[in-house]
Amino acid sequence: MNFEAEKYSNGVNGSGQQPLANDLHCWLLYIPSIIFLHFPSSTSLHTYKLIKETKKSKKFLYSMTSLQASSFLFSSTCSCSTRTHAAIAVAKLPRIPFSAPKIPLKPVEDLNLRDGFKGKIPLENNDPANSTGLDQYEAPIISTTSTTATAKLYAILEAVGDRVEMHGNIGEQRDNWNKLLMNSINMITLTAATMAGVAAGGAAGASLLALKLSSTLLFSAATGMSIIMNKIQPSQLAEEQRNATRLFKQLYSQIKNTLAVHDPTDTDVEDAMDRVLALDEAYPLPLLGKMIEKFPEEFEPAVWWPQANKSHSREHVKAEGKNGWSEDVEEEMRAVIEVIKRKDSEDYMRLGNLALKVNKILAVSGPLLTAIAAAGSAFVGHGSWAAIVAVTAGALASTVNTFEHGGQVGMVVEMYRNCAGFCILLEESIESTIQEKDLEEREDGEIS
Repeated sequence: MNFEAEKYSNGVNGSGQQPLANDLHCWLLYIPSIIFLHFPSSTSLHTYKLIKETKKSKKFLYSMTSLQASSFLFSSTCSCSTRTHAAIAVAKLPRIPFSAPKIPLKPVEDLNLRDGFKGKIPLENNDPANSTGLDQYEAPIISTTSTTATAKLYAILEAVGDRVEMHGNIGEQRDNWNKLLMNSINMITLTAATMAGVAAGGAAGASLLALKLSSTLLFSAATGMSIIMNKIQPSQLAEEQRNATRLFKQLYSQIKNTLAVHDPTDTDVEDAMDRVLALDEAYPLPLLGKMIEKFPEEFEPAVWWPQANKSHSREHVKAEGKNGWSEDVEEEMRAVIEVIKRKDSEDYMRLGNLALKVNKILAVSGPLLTAIAAAGSAFVGHGSWAAIVAVTAGALASTVNTFEHGGQVGMVVEMYRNCAGFCILLEESIESTIQEKDLEEREDGEIS
């Protein structure tokens, strides 16, 4: 191309007209030079100096074209059939600041997982005006305290499950004790009575002595076994373990419901622990040292629940129909308490005292009769009265033992203890509910 910059000092050709339209194609070659000069680099600075040196030269535009072609590796194959005459006034373009728009970011708060993880990520923009409905959603917060309480309650749940199994196994074992010991004592007693009768029937010499000694030893063994069996009352022990199994199963279900319904709190953990300790105290597993007294001086109901730490006020609270409570409902609850005290509790206490007295008489009579039979068998051969005493006392001892342990009188005593305790628990529950001042804290009156 041949460029004549002198003829086009003002951007017009020699005839004073604007460049032709077909010359615009060649103008595009100079746009990279303008961009190249606007964004300075090591090459562009060198180009700027070169422009100043060759500004007055006719080859100014040609030098600019060759420099921009060498810098950007443009290969131009512009073929122009006519001579192109152009003049370009290179202007310094203003620097345009370019910055990416800032996206308003929302705070991601309370990233809560079920296992207790809690993350709060503060970000740049926390403008409520720019928030959306989704941004305002917050997942339920599970604090570290709640997670700790959940872990503790699961540990208590596992301990309660173990106790259910242990009390069930021990209950079966002690029921077997009752059957085996009763049958063994009866067999020993009847065998000893038979030997005493045979010895009195005409035996003499060594055979008489052998029968006498064998009968006496068997009666003595039956006496000792009867004393031990009547002391521990295996039928009552088995009933205790059955009650403990039932109550621990009930507690197990309540803890599972607590974990399923809501997040447990420290109060739930303390309540569950207190109930476990109260059940352990009411129905101990060890036989020696912590066994419940089987023959107390007075009949006492069983207590397997923790006693309330706070005493409710005795002031009367006027119920205004909140939470299902009203004056009529409270009067009905007080009437229920009076009926329980007057009828159920009194009947269970009376029957429990009667069963306890009968059990005491039987527990003393059995070993006493076998001891008398042992003494009578020792004097067999010195008169007919000795054999009569031995055989009769042995038969009576076997009858008493069968009635006491076969009839499971100890289990009946424990049953009355449990029923009387349930009545007391019901009374305390209703009284504490009625005496609660805050009606919202009470149980629903319609349900209760």
